[in-house]
Amino acid sequence: MFKYSLDNKRYHTLNYYYQTLFHHKVFKVSLNANFSCPNLKNGNGCIFCLHGSNSYDVEHNNDLVRQFNEVKHVLEHKWPNGYYIGYFQANTNTYAPVSILKEKFEKVLSLKNVVGLSIATRSDAISKECYDYLEELNKKTFLTVELGLQSCNEKTLKFIKRGHDLQNFIDAVANLKKRKIKVVVHIINGLPYETKEDMINTAKFLNTLDIDGVKIHMLHILKGTELEMIYKKKPFPILTKEEYIDIVIEQLEHLKETIVIHRITGDPDVKDLVAPTWLVKKFCVLNDIDKEMVKRDVYQGDRVEKNM
Repeated sequence: MFKYSLDNKRYHTLNYYYQTLFHHKVFKVSLNANFSCPNLKNGNGCIFCLHGSNSYDVEHNNDLVRQFNEVKHVLEHKWPNGYYIGYFQANTNTYAPVSILKEKFEKVLSLKNVVGLSIATRSDAISKECYDYLEELNKKTFLTVELGLQSCNEKTLKFIKRGHDLQNFIDAVANLKKRKIKVVVHIINGLPYETKEDMINTAKFLNTLDIDGVKIHMLHILKGTELEMIYKKKPFPILTKEEYIDIVIEQLEHLKETIVIHRITGDPDVKDLVAPTWLVKKFCVLNDIDKEMVKRDVYQGDRVEKNM
């Protein structure tokens, strides 16, 4: 069994990470604090983005406690003593004055059995005052900051209208790590016109940074996005499930085994999805990755060790 897994996975699982740290069942509760995004202010946002977010919708606006308790109520029937991490997921969750951040973050931190926060944001949306506040927050709770990179290819970043360059991202990671804050990076496979080599290079690039975790997504084309218009006007190749699995496994082989794999496939809402349709069968993708890793007899970090 891989030393960073409790369930026969061949990569460093989030379940192992949380169990080792907390000796408890831990759940992330997704929250929408109604933040905006600097990329929307400067344009129309990334071309793959639906309304400037991940299409995570809530009915209760700013009522974070109600959002949290609705999820907790479902989970605690099976795990009555579970621990929770408030996951500020939608949009850019540091894109506001620090006074507003404090109000929202600490409201969730005050809830029973909340042991930490995970804050999704952009590298170009963290002010000096925000870095200082995050450093303070990190001293009193289990804090993770999630940064979207998507690709280390500068041409790709421009094509998808990311709104910042690679150096901006590198600087943000360095600023967070200088403050001993845990960093998780989001990358996307299958971005328009990227090759397999481009995607593998993005994984290799992550090894050059002092990051703690990674989320691997498959590009999905959503209705109402600029990407949908581009695709309809001039369709570009979309990865098949088999191609995606092949790339993910090779990325895992190139990633240091100490990097936690927080996510390994996308999870789109079927009502918004244009393509690829195979993504809706999330557990089939996960199972096929496991099976193929066994077939190849490979583990996370294999190629890192061989190249050292």
